[in-house]
Amino acid sequence: MTVIVTDRGFAPDDWRGEETRTTTLTSDERAADLTERLSDLDMIRVSFSSFADGRGFTLARDLRRLGFTGRLRAAGHVLSDQYAMARRSGFDEVEISDDLAARQPETEWLSRADWRAHDYQSRLRG
Repeated sequence: MTVIVTDRGFAPDDWRGEETRTTTLTSDERAADLTERLSDLDMIRVSFSSFADGRGFTLARDLRRLGFTGRLRAAGHVLSDQYAMARRSGFDEVEISDDLAARQPETEWLSRADWRAHDYQSRLRG
């Protein structure tokens, strides 16, 4: 099972879209490869194989820059410390395993939910 993390905390997966309108990318794929299909997709999952691999964040940013307006989900090895970066790069939500949710409880994720206010540039300007 998995847990979906949003700015409001943990939630069950409520995605009920058609499988044909959803795709999963790995972090080594390129957003540009989906340019022709973006308007046909309702959700894109970006799979993180390791918390140390930040290419998924770049992929999310590139998908948004290409005009993708659907649901964008980071899935896999994303840590609570990375939640703010995930949201700033364009992800709407994060999908984690039940095991990770047990090790990093909802309170840890919620402490990073105010991702707009706690960015590096704002701290520099402050």
